[in-house]
Amino acid sequence: MSVPSPILRFAPSPNGRLHLGHAYSALLNAEIAGRLRGVCRLRIEDIDPVRAKPDLAAAAIDDLGWLGLRYPSPVRHQSRHMGEYRAALNRLIAEGLAYPCFCSRGAIRAAAEAGSAPIPCDPDGAPLYPGTCRTLDPREATRRRDGGEPHTWRLDMARALPRGAKDGRVRYIAFDGGEDRPVTVEPGLWGDAVVARRDVPTSYHLSVVHDDAVEGITHVVRGMDLEAATGLHVLLQGLLGLLTPRYHHHALIRDGDGRKLAKSRGSTSLARLREEGVSPGEIRAELGF
Repeated sequence: MSVPSPILRFAPSPNGRLHLGHAYSALLNAEIAGRLRGVCRLRIEDIDPVRAKPDLAAAAIDDLGWLGLRYPSPVRHQSRHMGEYRAALNRLIAEGLAYPCFCSRGAIRAAAEAGSAPIPCDPDGAPLYPGTCRTLDPREATRRRDGGEPHTWRLDMARALPRGAKDGRVRYIAFDGGEDRPVTVEPGLWGDAVVARRDVPTSYHLSVVHDDAVEGITHVVRGMDLEAATGLHVLLQGLLGLLTPRYHHHALIRDGDGRKLAKSRGSTSLARLREEGVSPGEIRAELGF
């Protein structure tokens, strides 16, 4: 039995200009792909119809090219594959693993804060969904959907765990420096996670596991800020009959105050550094490449 060639991917979201944190992750993916004698693909994760912009996707590709990174064609743009995500979502719905939720984020937070007990939160710090719509009468849910009421789709974690986990836990292989180690995590910590947004028939979690499978990704290299989400991703892979890649979660590049770099905080972009005369070689040297 032949072992598949390693395939990695760098997958930025075009909702702002790339910064040094993106550069580090992109360069690390390329370095590890070379070390494994594999290939690194580029994916544009543009499911957000409001924040993701075609000009920012083009700018990201240009910034990566400036760094000396080249990727195989075609580059996958998530916005062009909504039908595939809808099919994956429909499978979860048909198997009774997802239900429509008509609650807004504000309503969920208000309900969580109404009590005197500490607010239970998911690994990202957001209030856990209390399950308000989980037991909604199916006829009522259909009536509200047919009436055009905005809704998300949530994973029914209580039903999903017996199908895709063992004793509430899932397992994946983490790799670091060429060594593999098993990791066991509890996806139930995410509660009834959103698997499709109000505006598109998918979420980050659903589209990323689908795309990793479609592109044959064998090794996922991404930031430590996504490590907690891996348990949920492995659960979805099990529910959808998808293979689980190996994972490596790297340290984050931080600013002078110790905060991770972020587009939302206006972290200095690669474009600005280019304008200031910084060379690709200087960027690589600063990041340890």
